Amino acid sequence: MNKTATRPPMGGFHHFGVTVTDVEASADWYQRVLGLERIPAEIPHHGNEESGYAVLLADFGCGIIIGLQHNTRNDGQSFDEARTGLDHVSMSVPSRSDLESWAQWLDASAVPHSGVTDIDDPIKYSALVFRDPDNIQLEFIFMAG
Repeated sequence: MNKTATRPPMGGFHHFGVTVTDVEASADWYQRVLGLERIPAEIPHHGNEESGYAVLLADFGCGIIIGLQHNTRNDGQSFDEARTGLDHVSMSVPSRSDLESWAQWLDASAVPHSGVTDIDDPIKYSALVFRDPDNIQLEFIFMAG
């Protein structure tokens, strides 16, 4: 590795994509629970178009884009973070009180969740954990600066 070279810039995450068992049911859930807007196009899998497509959901105000992947080889298994691949997806919130507001929102949306948990060791943060229809773990997190 060239130790004198400067790493090229990054601008943050653009989106994350998850393979789901039912794209329409998941899209409805993410729209209802997270308030995301559906981008009105199915996006083919680049370089592997015959394998399926993605539905994109976004909140451009906070920069979150989620690609829900329909894959023709999906055998319908539920997500398991113990397998190689995705473990969970975490989205930040501006304040700890926002976590309490999200807990109330999830309750009203009939989405089971962990409640707000405060962690002090090895770093200090607060989190609210819940799962999507395919059992993919999602969380909101607040880290005081």
